[in-house]
Amino acid sequence: MELAHCTPFSLSSSPKFFNPRKLHSSNFTRISPHFSSISTGYHLFSRTKRSMVKSRETSAEVVDTAVIDKPSETHRFEISEGYPAPFGATPVDGGVNFAIFSGHSVSATLCLIRLSDLQQNKITEEISLDPVINKTGDIWHVFLKGNFENMLYGYKFDGSFSPEEGHYYDPSLIILDPYAKAVISRGNYGELAPEDSCWPQMAGMIPSPKDEFDWQGDLPLKLPQSELIIYEMHVRGFTMHESSRIKCPGTYLGMIEKLDHLKELGINCIELMPCHEFNELEYYSYNSAMGDYKMNFWGYSTINYFSPMIRYASSGISNCGRDAINEFKLLVREAHKRGIEVIMDVVFNHTAEGNQKGPILSFRGIDNSVFYMLAPKGEFYNYSGCGNTFNCNHPIVRQFIVDCLRYWVTEMHVDGFRFDLASILTRGSSLWNSVNVYGSATEGDLLTTGTPLSSPPLLDMISNDPVLGRVKLIAEAWDCGGLYQVGGFPHWGIWSEWNGKYRDMVRLFIKGTDGFAGAFAECLCGSPNLYKEGGRRPWHSINFVCAHDGFTLADLVTYNEKHNLANGENNMDGENHNNSWNCGQEGEFASISVKRLRRRQMRNFFLCLMVSQGVPMIYMGDEYGHTKGGNNNSYCHDNYINYFQWDKKEAAVSDFFRFCRLMTKFRRESESLGLSQFPTSERLQWHGHVPGRPDWSETSRFVAFTLRDLVKGEIYIAFNTSHLPVTVTLPDRPGYRWELLVDTSKPAPFDFMSDDVPERETATKQFQHFLDANLYPMLSYSSVIMLLKPEIDQNA
Repeated sequence: MELAHCTPFSLSSSPKFFNPRKLHSSNFTRISPHFSSISTGYHLFSRTKRSMVKSRETSAEVVDTAVIDKPSETHRFEISEGYPAPFGATPVDGGVNFAIFSGHSVSATLCLIRLSDLQQNKITEEISLDPVINKTGDIWHVFLKGNFENMLYGYKFDGSFSPEEGHYYDPSLIILDPYAKAVISRGNYGELAPEDSCWPQMAGMIPSPKDEFDWQGDLPLKLPQSELIIYEMHVRGFTMHESSRIKCPGTYLGMIEKLDHLKELGINCIELMPCHEFNELEYYSYNSAMGDYKMNFWGYSTINYFSPMIRYASSGISNCGRDAINEFKLLVREAHKRGIEVIMDVVFNHTAEGNQKGPILSFRGIDNSVFYMLAPKGEFYNYSGCGNTFNCNHPIVRQFIVDCLRYWVTEMHVDGFRFDLASILTRGSSLWNSVNVYGSATEGDLLTTGTPLSSPPLLDMISNDPVLGRVKLIAEAWDCGGLYQVGGFPHWGIWSEWNGKYRDMVRLFIKGTDGFAGAFAECLCGSPNLYKEGGRRPWHSINFVCAHDGFTLADLVTYNEKHNLANGENNMDGENHNNSWNCGQEGEFASISVKRLRRRQMRNFFLCLMVSQGVPMIYMGDEYGHTKGGNNNSYCHDNYINYFQWDKKEAAVSDFFRFCRLMTKFRRESESLGLSQFPTSERLQWHGHVPGRPDWSETSRFVAFTLRDLVKGEIYIAFNTSHLPVTVTLPDRPGYRWELLVDTSKPAPFDFMSDDVPERETATKQFQHFLDANLYPMLSYSSVIMLLKPEIDQNA
């Protein structure tokens, strides 16, 4: 999530909920003298909160009541006190143990809900927990034996409803367990619930010891990070377009059908945009600009961190979400079979509950003052730009995050994580003090809430965890509170970063801006100016030119200005500074010469990405030139704007897609690209228009270098980003000759001179006289790659 793009996520008004009802029942069944009661019967769910604007002198708003006396059926469970660990619902000893933290509640009730009852807005059973028997410290717990088939669960908590003190307890609400492994509500993506509700009641799946998945021997691939080529993608957007022609579009299964495309492109790691349970109807409203409805398409608004997004599964809520879990596992397994690792984009900086106007779904109703970063009078800190900030360095919260990440690695077999707005993970928690963290006071311990920490406890836990310290950890090293840590994120030697500075410098240089030749050279070397001094390596830099947030690669060379009118926000949202260049005309309707230059620039960007040290990341659709029409903030569109268009990809197979495929292949085959150490003068030499004389002046728009490669021999790479052509002198290598491999100024297929190019010899003869003289003419805005080959004795 980019800093300037956070605004659309703020909750400006409350979503639509069911009308509130207080719950009453005179039907109690005594089960054990150690438990107060079990109540059964019909109950209407309430998804509204009590008034958030009541003054301190007045009580909370009084709600209507509904009394329904007759239960549908009484379920009997064998009940005991249970155990305070582990958190969540856990099958054990022939039953299920329920445990949940809630430090400031005065009562807790476990709600059991059959799937059929959930869909009719009923509670099947309630089990009131005894604070003497069912509470250890701040953890409520109970152990049940019985029939849990098609049974879900949630909790009710009572306590103070005092927002000024940070508490939002409301015993009329059914609250989600943060540790629930699947969240069940609506089954189909984008469909409203009964009564046109966008926020129907949710409940968690109760796991069973019978839950199994055949991993078929799947093990972590453990690819060296320096060898990764990452593909950032959206599960639904990847296959939802009608041209995908698959059985289950927009789902985990649909994505499996298209994994071979990624293999063909040369991808060995996918970075999935958020797949934790979120509500795509969170922003649901009619968008007159498009004639459709706005969706939370990107998914950066998590409801539950343990549950995969249920509506990305073709099975939906069937089998209480177990089938959806298995579909995600199947995706991971099938990706691994193709040598592709799976990284998840996780959003631990904020949740879907938003600010004081947002819904009470889970964390807020359990212990708002613990899970969120609060000011002294209960106001929400908003470092995320989305209404609230997760209190990541609180002991309870950081343990929750570690437990969650471990679950996805051990149970779901994912290979790593990209942390959205990760700088929030480094901020001090509410009521921060050194005694809380270190056990005693330290000199100068005057840190206030949100202060950046040099050694954040959460990152310490993750980095030194025996499971998590062995997977890929990628930080988006900034947040919406102005904390920018690219090159300085606390790393323990294992964290890498989305290198936003790489993106900016590469865009500026390739579009021909003066003054960036030196910065561009640093990018080509893996940004040692950012990472070397801190003891890190080139692979700590995740290099990207485009991502989900901002222009696509095609739009980067087509638009000077954002065109976000389709979002229905009068073009006020999204980043204003894109470092883009339309090549002379704004928009897709342009002259032939402008379109040719745009394709050349796209090749220049992609070539740069593939020859830079560090880890390249490609954004979904850029390999065929996907356009969003200049929209640089497409968060709300469940339509062609965000859909991968397979017909366009097929049309580009012999053109830009071919170029991208061959460039990724060239990178994988070159030993000198993707080094584990920063290149030195023994391996890399800089050149200008003549060998050995680089030009780092403010007006320089030319950068060239040679790399010694143990596989390819020696590689010459040059970028001319001037509006003028230039003839370069190539390094003299007696007994060898330079052979052209790539020239981005040439039309396909001659842009990449692979062995299968038709009439290759004829095309080569057109510029061979230059190479014979150790020269090569480079057009404006072009880049070249040459390989050193042994000289052929024509007289032999």
